[in-house]
Amino acid sequence: MHLNLLSPSSLFTSASLSLLFRATQMAHRIIAQIVLTGGRVFGRAFAEAYKQAQASSQYARAASKNDPGALNTAASSGMTLDEACKILNVKPPQGGRMNMEQVMERFKKLYDLNEPKKGGGGGSFYIQSKVLRARERIEAEARSAERKAQMEKEIKEGWKPKMYRE
Repeated sequence: MHLNLLSPSSLFTSASLSLLFRATQMAHRIIAQIVLTGGRVFGRAFAEAYKQAQASSQYARAASKNDPGALNTAASSGMTLDEACKILNVKPPQGGRMNMEQVMERFKKLYDLNEPKKGGGGGSFYIQSKVLRARERIEAEARSAERKAQMEKEIKEGWKPKMYRE
């Protein structure tokens, strides 16, 4: 007797059907495990991001209570004063005084070194923008300190309006 392996009777025997059924059950289990694991990972990441956002908003709220008129919160410029000083490699302000010449010198050097269009291909727009934001943050802090010192000086000496003559 000649046995044809591709005949319909040999393709769908009870053993092959049970194997096919088991394979589909396993595929469903694997897909369900992948979906559940992905959901857990996404849920944990979302929870962690929420915690960080809450901590950041609480920090900004506390900082604004301490000095509501100043621009010293990370939320206003995107970076803290310490981070800006580290980026430009300058010392933080001592007693409200900042060496702005040194800040501008470091800014120009780092900004030019990271120019993407200059030769060498070593420039980075991202680093260049961080350097710019650091300079802006330090300048904002210096303006705030200057305004505060001016107000304290006026309080000590008394208010003297400026007289303009035509």
